Amino acid sequence: MATTKTTAQTPGRRRRTESKRAAILDAAEWLFVTDGYELTSVDAIAARAQVSKRTVYDHFGDKRTLYGSVLARVHESVTATVRDAVDQELTEDRDLGDALTAFAMRVVTEAFPSSSYVAHRRLTSQGPSAPRLPEAVHERPERLLEERFALLAAAGELRVPDPRRAAKHFTALTVLLALEALREDPTEPAAQAEIPAIIADGVDAFLRAYRR
Repeated sequence: MATTKTTAQTPGRRRRTESKRAAILDAAEWLFVTDGYELTSVDAIAARAQVSKRTVYDHFGDKRTLYGSVLARVHESVTATVRDAVDQELTEDRDLGDALTAFAMRVVTEAFPSSSYVAHRRLTSQGPSAPRLPEAVHERPERLLEERFALLAAAGELRVPDPRRAAKHFTALTVLLALEALREDPTEPAAQAEIPAIIADGVDAFLRAYRR
């Protein structure tokens, strides 16, 4: 019976392998965002990453798998920003209104302007031939908020029969309205100045519906 022979990499070789993989992902992200999934070739990715086409295939198998890896990476970066905001702002030792406001402002001011979020939006808005993240992965940022709302409900801070629906309501009232205001030009001062009022109104509406 045949067995697969494995060879442990030396630290130096492992670093080179990781460096090549990162270079491929960086090159692929830039090209997929700029030119789109259909128009981007593995040859172009290899050239931009300064590796051979064979190296791209060795690491990722095919273009579809590489696109999925790029999308997963930028999604995880956005998710990490939301996770930090949940953990650091939605704590039980502060006023709930202040905590919700700080959380929403942090998502809007840190996640939305980030290059990862911009890339995520462009990657997920491409044609039907482009791969999509599994639904469970796509919803992970909202799930983090849902889990924290469940904990706040258990602590007596919120009245939340359905944490998932509550998370969707909060996001719609605050984050999504802020995103809509920023969509045309995130650098426009008038749009930026409107954000605190949008979030304050959204938090107030949410608390009137869900606060104990």
